Amino acid sequence: MAWGKLEICSLPVRQPAGPLARPGADSMTQLSSRILGVLLHALLVLRRWGQGVLLCLAAVSGAHAQTAAKGGWPQRPIRMVVPFTAGGGSDIVARVLARPLSQELGQPVFIDNRPGAATVIGTQYVVRSVPDGHTLLLSGSTSFSINPALRKKLPYDPARDLAPIAIVARSSLALVGGKDTPWHSLPELIAAAKAHPGRIRYGTFGPGSGPHLAGEMLAAAAGIRLQAVPYRNTGQLAVALSAGEVDLGIEVAGALAPLVNAGRLHALAVFGAGRSGALPGVRTLAEQGLPDATFEAWFGLAAPARTPAPVLDALSRAVTRAMDDAALQANLRAQGMDPVTVGPEAFRKEAESEISRYRVQADRAGISLD
Repeated sequence: MAWGKLEICSLPVRQPAGPLARPGADSMTQLSSRILGVLLHALLVLRRWGQGVLLCLAAVSGAHAQTAAKGGWPQRPIRMVVPFTAGGGSDIVARVLARPLSQELGQPVFIDNRPGAATVIGTQYVVRSVPDGHTLLLSGSTSFSINPALRKKLPYDPARDLAPIAIVARSSLALVGGKDTPWHSLPELIAAAKAHPGRIRYGTFGPGSGPHLAGEMLAAAAGIRLQAVPYRNTGQLAVALSAGEVDLGIEVAGALAPLVNAGRLHALAVFGAGRSGALPGVRTLAEQGLPDATFEAWFGLAAPARTPAPVLDALSRAVTRAMDDAALQANLRAQGMDPVTVGPEAFRKEAESEISRYRVQADRAGISLD
């Protein structure tokens, strides 16, 4: 018998003669031949099954190898840390990106929300993680440019301790009031703030966050004083607005749009250079005479510094392909986000430029978080 070609050799069987001949010898011979045939057939089936398994394994391995870097990365599920609670802008972007990115990498991508201290807790977790490409950070510009601009005592340096992969979405912040807030236009708000300096409160998701800086930029541009009040997430902010704990709120337009459309909040302005797809009927601050208060929100993906270059390259290619997914783009746009793909070097330069600009604006507005 040979594995390349199954062959069965038939040997002649001699029947004993004379008085030594036994009754039923022919039956025993036939039975032995049948048993041998069954065994050989079973071996043939096992051989074919084994070839099928090998072909399947080869196909799976080949698909994963398209995005894997040298050394077999990724070898296990990818942890995508979001330094915010669920429901905010960064969380929305992370969950939309996770599915197509998982398909590209051949491994599950799961979201790990680690909020607190205006993204410092979650960002520091990633910075201290093993730099093997299995732990990533998905955050807004708060982590990459705002915190280093406003805080001199960060426990890490984003420019040194994080490796940028891509900016994947942009959005505008929105300025909203509760349904019972007495001001329904920006001029009314500014007039009230000038009449009662420091009395009007606006909710953000923490000191030094994007909304906090945007609120101070608005106050500086309008010549008014506002009081910032931190909340953990959009839901808490909406409850606070409904209860009258704060007068205004600033958050990503896409996260606030459902509440505005449901009549629970009303929008006074958006901070972006252009109108938001989530709230197209709401005018920008620039349109209302305050171009110096323009603030753009964006969301980037990064890895710990010292992550091997082949892994970073593979991640960059996988993210680029994932961002081409039509369903991903439609999902982001439906939630007021603009899908983009900004590569590592342009990502780094944008963060550096914002750090310089925000430091000037923070000094001008008197913002210090140390």
